[in-house]
Amino acid sequence: MVLRLLSSLFALLALATPAVAAAPAPTSVTPDLLEAAKKEGTVVFYTSIELQTAEKLAKAFEAAHPGIKVQVERNGCERIVQRLGQERGSGIKAADIVECSDMTALLDWKRQGWLAPFVPADVEKWPAEQRDADGFFATERFTLSPIAYNTRLIKPEEAPKSYADLLDPKWKGKIVKAHPGYSGTIMTVTYEISRDLGWDYLKKLGQQQVMQVQSAADPPKKVAQGERPVMADGGEYLPLQMIATGAPLAIVYPTEGTPSIPGGAGVVVDAPHPNAARLFSLYLFSRDGQQLLSDMARIRSFHPDVKRPEGMKPLSEIKIMKADPDAQEKAVDEIKKRYAEYFGP
Repeated sequence: MVLRLLSSLFALLALATPAVAAAPAPTSVTPDLLEAAKKEGTVVFYTSIELQTAEKLAKAFEAAHPGIKVQVERNGCERIVQRLGQERGSGIKAADIVECSDMTALLDWKRQGWLAPFVPADVEKWPAEQRDADGFFATERFTLSPIAYNTRLIKPEEAPKSYADLLDPKWKGKIVKAHPGYSGTIMTVTYEISRDLGWDYLKKLGQQQVMQVQSAADPPKKVAQGERPVMADGGEYLPLQMIATGAPLAIVYPTEGTPSIPGGAGVVVDAPHPNAARLFSLYLFSRDGQQLLSDMARIRSFHPDVKRPEGMKPLSEIKIMKADPDAQEKAVDEIKKRYAEYFGP
């Protein structure tokens, strides 16, 4: 009797549990896809990549594929999450491909059925932990969030070397940082710091009269302009770009570890320009697209054929705080609540 009951229970569970489809086969550019994408003529790209970088990427795609225009819709990742949610709730289908610096957004979009399974051929070369096992998205950019300082205002020997150093009274009123309520990069950074250093550290940092800005692209600009001499967070790629053009910035990778931020991209399931969306995704993850982001924007890549730009420190020489999107997703509400309490809304 017990065996019969167990057998019936297992059968019911099998019926109640939906089967997980295998990831689709990797896709390459084909003549049919090119022709169909050119007929559509447009691709709408929602992205949290810094605007100038996103526009340069768009121009490079347009040069590679004449006749297809890229409409860049740039905002902070958390704002993109809000916008896409509002559009989906209103039945608006505007985005073709979505990109975000907060990987929890990609997890949520996949769960809600907003992403199409699509695997660019080059993504097969990515480390397994940097691509969705079901083929809905992958890490198309990877950056760090270091400390940085103005070299005209601070001598190297006086610069902070660690997060603990930022709590020194001498830095009170001299630090700038971005906001996790706007920036997906900073949401990830805040999660990793709260996990590895504890919320008590962030509470103490909040008492340092920190200048609060929105985007992860803002702190290095404030530091280079001399508005604040030190940045506590922000994407690594923009300071590297600015240093290459002569900005008075120096990067510090904290001794406790440097937060890491994977950014993901995926094709929208009911994209208004589905073929152009897939062609753009193929370009974004290709060796050419990834090398372009690396050379032009100092964004790190998992493509094995991409060469690291001169002046970019290899990951093997940096102690890194590891991202954990699944755990971060569960902590988002607490992050927003505590951050507002310590730093203000």
